[in-house]
Amino acid sequence: MNALLSVLADPARWRFVALLAERPRSVGVLAQLAGARQPQTTKHLQALERAGVVTSRRTGQRRVYALQPGPLRDLATVLNRLADAADKAGMRETYDRYGLELDAERSAAQEPGWADGRSFGFQRSLAARPETVWRHLTEESLTAHWWAPDGLRVSELVFEARPGGRIVLEYREDEDADDSAAVVGRARGAVEEVRPTERLAYRLCPLLPDGGLAFTGHLVFDLRPTTAGTDLEVLYRITDSTVDSADFVAGIEIGFGQSLDRLAALVAAGPHTTEFTERDPETRSTT
Repeated sequence: MNALLSVLADPARWRFVALLAERPRSVGVLAQLAGARQPQTTKHLQALERAGVVTSRRTGQRRVYALQPGPLRDLATVLNRLADAADKAGMRETYDRYGLELDAERSAAQEPGWADGRSFGFQRSLAARPETVWRHLTEESLTAHWWAPDGLRVSELVFEARPGGRIVLEYREDEDADDSAAVVGRARGAVEEVRPTERLAYRLCPLLPDGGLAFTGHLVFDLRPTTAGTDLEVLYRITDSTVDSADFVAGIEIGFGQSLDRLAALVAAGPHTTEFTERDPETRSTT
């Protein structure tokens, strides 16, 4: 397949493939129709023949080439399979949606405070009792498994579940197994209200690449028991927004929604073994 893609990548060869798709033709005619010299035409056709794209036959003084449709059909099958896989994955739709949000927020971010007062509401019906949900909201080893959008993972987490407690959060790409790629995002904050199994409130500030604050996010989680488990309502409100915060604000509705979907799936799965390993407390960030 690699050889086929390589030989078809040349525009001149692709032109000969298109001409041969119409009918078998001789080297001389192909050279005339393509506006190429005959020696060059012969070399291109020989490369196509080695790759199995065309076949040739000498007839008298002429060498006539014909297209082999099989390899092209095989290539089309592979390309269609890749396109179908991309459609099913659903990531492209999210990518395009984020692009639209990004364009809108960048246009709006003209001066400091541009997004202050903006709020986002989220609701999830969770198949677990409030006690279980609360543990997933406040225990680092559990929180680390859901507190990241699709395609990312938590690589560092400090969550001190008490009023005034620190929050330190770091994201990396989930396929960056050895942490060799750049950190995707960092945030810091503090816990403000803790009412076990009922309400959790904290502020969280995403950090810009230079270490400055993008904005302050004020998050309130309200838990209500139901016959089926727990209704969770989250209010996410923005203050202190900077001009450079547009990229972060654009991702809140999509990214945090994905995180809550992870939470819902996690608590529905029941008891499990966690594998998140905290960094040595002495090496934790103090920001």
